[in-house]
Amino acid sequence: MTMFDKTLTLTATLAAALTMAAATAHAQEGMEKCYGVALAGENDCAAGPGTTCAGTSTTDYQGNAWKLVPAGTCVTMETPNGMGSLEAIES
Repeated sequence: MTMFDKTLTLTATLAAALTMAAATAHAQEGMEKCYGVALAGENDCAAGPGTTCAGTSTTDYQGNAWKLVPAGTCVTMETPNGMGSLEAIES
């Protein structure tokens, strides 16, 4: 692989990463983190100690796992364990 090819590959990788970061930030506008509403394995992030992030919750409605929901809807979401929360729910 020539130096030009390496530079081109690095530039393309960096551009793709920046595009994905911008798309993620744009998708989160008008959304809020809602704890305790995700089904097992369907959380967006924060599933407690020992987890890596998205898709790592182990139980339905896990209190320390959140899902992005439209802003203003979280605390109106009813689950078998109660309502959604804007803060992590202690078990």
